[in-house]
Amino acid sequence: MAQAHVAGEVAKGFEAVREEFAAVVAREPADAGAQLAVYQGGRRVVDLWAATDVQETGDELAPLYSITKGAAYLVVALLVQDGVLDLDREVAHYWPEFAAQGKGALTLRGLLQHRAGVVGVPGGASVEELADEQTLAARLAAQRPLWQPGTAYGYHALVIGALVGEVVRRATGRSVQEIYEERLRSPYGLDFYLGLPEKEAARTRDVLPMRPTPEQLAGLAAGVMGEAMRIAFNVEGTPDLTVYGNSPVVRANAPASAGGVGNARGVAGMYAAALTGLDGGPALLKPETLAQFTGVRTAGADVVTGEVEHFLVGFETQQVRYPYLGADAFGHCGAAGAEAWADPATGLTYAYTRRLFAFPGGAAAENLQLGEAVYRSARG
Repeated sequence: MAQAHVAGEVAKGFEAVREEFAAVVAREPADAGAQLAVYQGGRRVVDLWAATDVQETGDELAPLYSITKGAAYLVVALLVQDGVLDLDREVAHYWPEFAAQGKGALTLRGLLQHRAGVVGVPGGASVEELADEQTLAARLAAQRPLWQPGTAYGYHALVIGALVGEVVRRATGRSVQEIYEERLRSPYGLDFYLGLPEKEAARTRDVLPMRPTPEQLAGLAAGVMGEAMRIAFNVEGTPDLTVYGNSPVVRANAPASAGGVGNARGVAGMYAAALTGLDGGPALLKPETLAQFTGVRTAGADVVTGEVEHFLVGFETQQVRYPYLGADAFGHCGAAGAEAWADPATGLTYAYTRRLFAFPGGAAAENLQLGEAVYRSARG
């Protein structure tokens, strides 16, 4: 395959972002499939992608894994703003069965902060089971938590969408995916789908497994994975996440934890619609709504991943990873290396995606430099 080159455009003042993206493309394999999109104040100022002789146009779609969680949380935020959901009501108020095994006191806020303690299915779950959110939610509701709910937090990597989605379904009679389509994707024409239409299959690319170096493999072999992490990442069920992302049932059902398919334009546009509005339109979320979701971080370390101050309410804390962002910057990364965030302090929204899994998974290292180039360009 020919070496990829940078295609697309940037607004005046963002030339440094193109240079940084070109440096990323130059050191990655040609099939990494990188895309970068940025909005400022609702206007797209960066639209770049790695092109090859295949003549990619930047509108190719790919599995985006936990970027999907951000879409689900925006749906919850809209329902809180509407008065349909209350962050401080017990989950069991909406979903009585969830109270089993000592989980009755956990609030919706606590659930969104990954405090439930039902991080996955002990013994593992199949791809098909993970994609059947209602059945998965019922199974989790009956489950004994790994810790007393509310006393700790840990990343519910592949099940938080089923849990939150069941609350939404009980409160509204509709799924997260249906509400997302009606209030976000369709009105703004976003190239980010929670349920991939058949007509979009032709421009959807498979995600590719990571290609670790011998040194990286040695580091993986030396690592110790605790019980909570093994359960949360479904090691006994689907240890190869490319199988999950490329599964037709996952793409069709779009489990809200990690089943969305899209591109950088679609994701950055989604956050722009929520934060600032697009192209002069009004923002979907009011400042007081944003404050409810971004005002407090989870204190201490995540018992699954070890990350410190990992979450706001649902969304991942961004300033810990990217210190140039504001304290209330919010978003979510994706397993293959993708990252997406919105920064209220600057009105910036950012999305970087890639099809080739970056080592060791989660937000790829290049997001630190790419995001800083965006931030510095925006600040003039």
